Amino acid sequence: MKKNEYHHGNLKEEMLKIAFDFIKEQSIEKLTLKVLSDATNTSRSAIYRHFKSKDALIETMIIEGFKEFDNTVSPILKDKSIPLKKRFFKSGEAYINFAIDNPNLYKLLFGKRYAHIREEIINLKNSNSIGFSSLQDAIKEGQKVGLLKKDNSFNKAILVWSSLHGLSTLIIDGFMDIEKNYKNLYKDLFNNLLFGMVTNKIRLASVFK
Repeated sequence: MKKNEYHHGNLKEEMLKIAFDFIKEQSIEKLTLKVLSDATNTSRSAIYRHFKSKDALIETMIIEGFKEFDNTVSPILKDKSIPLKKRFFKSGEAYINFAIDNPNLYKLLFGKRYAHIREEIINLKNSNSIGFSSLQDAIKEGQKVGLLKKDNSFNKAILVWSSLHGLSTLIIDGFMDIEKNYKNLYKDLFNNLLFGMVTNKIRLASVFK
């Protein structure tokens, strides 16, 4: 079959799947439009109808990648059948596990290499699709019921997020073999964060009950 004879019900979705599968094994820097063209046996002109450049592909991957990330952490934070403190803990676990399971995607979403694209399409204060708003809402919930101090909820969400990001980055970068002990490190991180946020330190002992 010649490349210009390739037919597919939804070529864009197929190319995105190929791109995400590719970065599970390879770095994002090695992903090119030619990779998509070769994998789908499609002409470059057909690729360009969907993605005019690699940056256009990256932009779509960032949008879709954040949706996947949001679907990993937000349902936990929103599940009011689970005690709030446990929601915080479990969502943090899910955050870290997402990074471990998808290191190249995580670097694409949060790394500096494509920050210029991310910053054009993602705004923490106005976005509902990256997990951040769910975290901030959960913090506001904790403040409303008297569990957490009534500090600036946006700043507190940034503090939690940056702590999880720091630990996740150390793990996926292989720093000092942290991955071997990251579960215990996460528990310490969680307790220290919570200690600084709760209204009553005595209640901290019941976090996992």
